Amino acid sequence: MLDIMAEEIISVNIWPEIEKAEKENRRELVLQGSAVDKKIQSSGGLHARLYSLSLLNYLEISQCPSLHEIHENIRHLSHLQSLILCRNKLTSVPKSIGELKAIKVLDLSVNQLQALPEEICALSELDTLNVSCNSIAALPDGLSKCVKLASINVSKNALSRLPDDLWCSRLELLSSIIASENAIEMLSSEVHNLPGLKVLDLSNNKLQELPSELGDCPKLKETNFKGNKLKDKRLEKMVNGCQTKSVLDYLRAGGRGKGKGKQQDGEVGEKLDGGRNISKKKSGAKQKGKKEAEEVDELNRMVVRVLHVSKVPTAVTVKVSAGVKDVRPYIVCCIVKGMNLRQGNALKRFLVAQTKLHDEICAKRTTATIATHDLGLLKAPLVYDARPPDTLKIAPLGRKEMKAAELLKMLQEEADEQRKQKKRQNVSGLHKYLQLLDGKDLYPCLVDAEDHVVSFPPITNSERTKIKRSTQELFLEVTSSTSLQICKDVMDALIIKMAELNKLTFGGKEDVGSDEETDVISDRPAEDLASPELTVVQVKVVDVDGNLKVVYPSKTDLMSDVSNLTVIR
Repeated sequence: MLDIMAEEIISVNIWPEIEKAEKENRRELVLQGSAVDKKIQSSGGLHARLYSLSLLNYLEISQCPSLHEIHENIRHLSHLQSLILCRNKLTSVPKSIGELKAIKVLDLSVNQLQALPEEICALSELDTLNVSCNSIAALPDGLSKCVKLASINVSKNALSRLPDDLWCSRLELLSSIIASENAIEMLSSEVHNLPGLKVLDLSNNKLQELPSELGDCPKLKETNFKGNKLKDKRLEKMVNGCQTKSVLDYLRAGGRGKGKGKQQDGEVGEKLDGGRNISKKKSGAKQKGKKEAEEVDELNRMVVRVLHVSKVPTAVTVKVSAGVKDVRPYIVCCIVKGMNLRQGNALKRFLVAQTKLHDEICAKRTTATIATHDLGLLKAPLVYDARPPDTLKIAPLGRKEMKAAELLKMLQEEADEQRKQKKRQNVSGLHKYLQLLDGKDLYPCLVDAEDHVVSFPPITNSERTKIKRSTQELFLEVTSSTSLQICKDVMDALIIKMAELNKLTFGGKEDVGSDEETDVISDRPAEDLASPELTVVQVKVVDVDGNLKVVYPSKTDLMSDVSNLTVIR
């Protein structure tokens, strides 16, 4: 009798999102944000009926600080292929998670986990594991059993080492290891056992040496060892500025990652000298080494010059309307000059980098969204506004102008059709972005002086201000519903990445793009392309009365610890 009464209570209080998924036999369910968090808080956890949705193959529960645990009944969701539990406050993961044999994507990032259950190693279909931004002190042994693992992100934890079997040759599909901002003291010489490794990020750890075997990784294209105090100071300079190829070539040539290479050559020279003039040779070698280090340092120096808004007669200002307060209240903007998008694949690299930032620091656009515009196509002043879906019009990238409501409906239909055609079991990128606007009566938008919507965050930019190879000056915009500081952090990361890409472009041998777009800028002064230095022009954001809300970059912005970055204010 009591069981029947309990079941009736559960049915009466069932969350509408769960009830809808149940009635429609849904395969996907996304629960996120403050509304869901309030339900978790009042219910003392997730609703029990959630664990009966056995048809689900995609489940996301995110941005719910009241969520501290997942019930062991998660085992009943046996068809799950993607489980996203990021940006909550989980303190533990149930062992029963190991029974979800179909899981391919597991995201436990930005929680309060201190350990992972060993049962995770039983997920034989797992190809993506993200446990970044926790307090995990050690990864479980046995990850080599996850033979389909392709990507692992354990950054921003408390790891002092990576498990030995992570370097097992059975993990032949493992292509990306992100383990930055830990306390890792050693990179295993067995790293060469990973034939598919393409990306390795161990920046900001406690490494002192890099194994020469790193040069034997056949597909390794991108490494990051910045922020480690290496014994070989020349190598340290190189990892802080050079591209991956230069670092790997140095290690292959017997670089001093382990105190060998050129140091041995010096010892041989001393023996041949018979002991004469040893101190003189040492002094000369020291001076030569210092000069080489300075040359490497200068070669990789990135310069960003900040131009104060008071020194710009045609300064751009963004006015924020009162309506965005309850929609997406935070925005920072700036202008960047000196970015060379003409050479070879420079534009493509920039767009790929922006996508990567969206996936990582922006948490797949859930915390912030980046928009980039061709400043020459913007009509200032600009207004950051909030408008109803049926009145907001935009010409989305690659499409004709339409109302926001029509655009969202079209994108939803396209995403559904794409999923059906490809028989995808997880929510596509389009689906995920659309979820961010659920329940909103007004949509955020950036509007120019002619009342054209040039940005509709977090969905799309406008075709009107799309950047091209011919773009000379960029207007950058970062918006967030979370905090102003996140906007600033993302903008910092974007500008630093632009400085790195510009340095790469100027240091490369690529030809200037040959498409018709480059004809537009044939009269561009040659000196504009002669230096990788970027100029960042401040942009003020004000309220409707003209009172300053934020200016970027301020004196406290762009305070990066990147050793080869110089910011001139």
